[in-house]
Amino acid sequence: MATNNNIKETIFIPLENVDSEHCALIVEKGLAEVKGVETHKVEVNNRRAAITVKGNETVGNAVKAIKDLGYNVPTVKNTFPVLGMTCASCAGSAESIVTYELGVVDASVNFATGNLTVEYLPNLTDANKLQKAMQAVGYDLLIVDETKQQESLEAIHAEKFKKLKNKTIWAVLLSLPVVTIGMFFMDMPYGNEIMWFFSTPVVLWLGKDFFINAWKQTKNRSANMDTLVALSTGIAYLFSVFNMLFMDFWHQRGLHAHVYFEAAAVVIAFILLGKLLEEKAKGNTSSAIKKLMGLQPKTVMVIQSDGTEKQIAIENVNVGDIILVKPGEKIAVDGMVTSGNSYVDESMLSGEPVPVLKTENEKVFAGTINQKGSFQFKAVKVGKETMLAQIIKMVQDAQGSKAPVQKLVDKIAGIFVPIVISIAILTFIVWIVLGGENAVAQALLAAVTVLVIACPCALGLATPTAIMVGVGKGAENGILIKDAESLELARKVTAIVLDKTGTITEGRPQVTGVKWLNNNDVTKDILISIEKQSEHPLAEAVVKNFESIPNVVLTHFDSITGKGAKAIYMDETYYVGNKKLLAENNITIDSTLLDQADAWGKESKTVIWFANSKQALSVIAISDKIKETSVEAIKHLQGMGIELYMLTGDNEATAKAIAEQTGIKHYKAEVMPQHKADFVKELQQQGKVVAMVGDGINDSTALATADVSIAMGKGSDIAMDVAKMTIISSDLNKIPQAIRLSKQTVATIKQNLFWAFIYNLIGIPLAAGILYPINGFLLNPMIAGAAMALSSVSVVSNSLRLKWKK
Repeated sequence: MATNNNIKETIFIPLENVDSEHCALIVEKGLAEVKGVETHKVEVNNRRAAITVKGNETVGNAVKAIKDLGYNVPTVKNTFPVLGMTCASCAGSAESIVTYELGVVDASVNFATGNLTVEYLPNLTDANKLQKAMQAVGYDLLIVDETKQQESLEAIHAEKFKKLKNKTIWAVLLSLPVVTIGMFFMDMPYGNEIMWFFSTPVVLWLGKDFFINAWKQTKNRSANMDTLVALSTGIAYLFSVFNMLFMDFWHQRGLHAHVYFEAAAVVIAFILLGKLLEEKAKGNTSSAIKKLMGLQPKTVMVIQSDGTEKQIAIENVNVGDIILVKPGEKIAVDGMVTSGNSYVDESMLSGEPVPVLKTENEKVFAGTINQKGSFQFKAVKVGKETMLAQIIKMVQDAQGSKAPVQKLVDKIAGIFVPIVISIAILTFIVWIVLGGENAVAQALLAAVTVLVIACPCALGLATPTAIMVGVGKGAENGILIKDAESLELARKVTAIVLDKTGTITEGRPQVTGVKWLNNNDVTKDILISIEKQSEHPLAEAVVKNFESIPNVVLTHFDSITGKGAKAIYMDETYYVGNKKLLAENNITIDSTLLDQADAWGKESKTVIWFANSKQALSVIAISDKIKETSVEAIKHLQGMGIELYMLTGDNEATAKAIAEQTGIKHYKAEVMPQHKADFVKELQQQGKVVAMVGDGINDSTALATADVSIAMGKGSDIAMDVAKMTIISSDLNKIPQAIRLSKQTVATIKQNLFWAFIYNLIGIPLAAGILYPINGFLLNPMIAGAAMALSSVSVVSNSLRLKWKK
């Protein structure tokens, strides 16, 4: 259980690097300045600090103080899915429960992702203790093996959505006859009984979760939208049952016994519909972690000491093992090549489309894909130490971190709920004191009317209906939006970080120029035939460029590692490769070809030479083309006052050339994945609202770190899963459209909230009877129910207007 704030606790904090009394004095001085630490002592021999505190929140501050001094505290940081949350205030409640648990250093619950990110001292608590603390207040933690966690969570969410959909359909169907009778056929025979019959399953069966959650909140001394829904529908329902069974109670007092079954049933139906829309808007839980883990093969082929091959599970690989990688296989762990060579596709790490040649003593990384050759490598980093594992962890941490913008609706609801309850109670008391002979009846009527008119069904629909229309409109325009938060925040973006490959450029090497010395079909066919047999990744671009079927037969084809290839045709040797290959074979180069090659080199294009045994016959330029729409989109974004930054793993010359051609003023070259995320954080620390646009696995960490993440649809599945927005066509022009859509949607949400509250602001005083002393007007709960329904209709209608905006 959580620590009581009035009880002093002695906490032992394990220390690292505190090896002398001098270090101990520094730590003690630091602890003395931490508010809430009453006594402190550093035990050098035991490598720990003993502190006495009141309340566990001080422990986190103490740990942070020690780390700020340059010493380390061994803590455990984990991410767990939280089950049982229904709104953002639940996230706050769950977060506070974990934060006050003994030994927790830091905790954050992200309602959008449904995850708890927690850092704790392993000597004081563990996952099971945290789970019990959560269960005590009605929530739960999903604690399973990381590889199975995503599958379990997806199954839970799928089942939850299915149940919610069924409940909503039944609630709407059962509410229709109740509304029809309540509004138009009140005097029909057995009308009250029929409404009771249809409304009872809606309130007590389909709406039972509202009452259960409200009770859990009450036990935890808090309130949310479930509390207000439970109170209003529960009182309206019970009041209606009483009025139906004991009509004479009111008739004897000169009042008509109204029933309000339609209000109770419709409220439940509308709130369930709102929740369904919200669940749909949030979309499917990201499967990024699952797919990242899928990059690692389940088994590997290990070369044993006697030279034989043995297939073992990935979990059993040890540092120092020699692993065989065959053509097309994924590399299992980080290591160093010991024999053989091949080209390896590292695009998931570097983002660059051109596979990299790996020879002896070259590093290889887990998750990358071997091409056509075979090689052996020694395992250097395994398990959680690999680069792939680090990327997975960084994505988890970024996804689980606290959202920069909280749900506006839930913030308002946090104030709205207790105020409405207080007004209802106050109304009841005032009527009891000043109501005269019918004080009790009118007090109860007025209090119920306040709760009915203040029902937050419109409030519950205000955001999800606007989001659903906004998301739908985005999809029609090729912009897939995964959650409301990013759509809400996109309008505030002040800086956009663009990946180069696949985002600004096409993401695939293409021939951009060919210069022939003496062009003829035979020499072209020879070139294509050699490139068809070559394993070099750029050879495919050459073959695709010419799109013809050669009819020549080559002999003695030979791939020359790191230089190119050669073959013989009709006793003449032909070469395709780099300039070094030509120089080694004393091949002359005509000045026209040389000048053209130099010009292409200045444009940061890769140059390939084609020659016979005497002279160069052709020079070919290959590059990754800038998309036709990129320059236009970049100008548009800059015109909107947004700062643009380009990050790429490519070399400085290429990055500079691309930046100059597109008009981007800020760029960084040779950037690794983790550095992209660090750069995003730097911009955020400067007060900027940052959007990250990328298309590769290498961008996933930065995408998860950014305030708004946008993936290119033609990129990797991982990027699209991590990102909250996806541009299907990979056209950067869609980004300004997405920002405009964000502005329109947020404006609609604000209008919806206005309509949702205007009825309450006008209706609650009327319901309380503020006009009664003046003109004798007392609002009937039936009219209150109609006002509530009208507020919902106005909200939905206003959301639908968003469809017609340009």
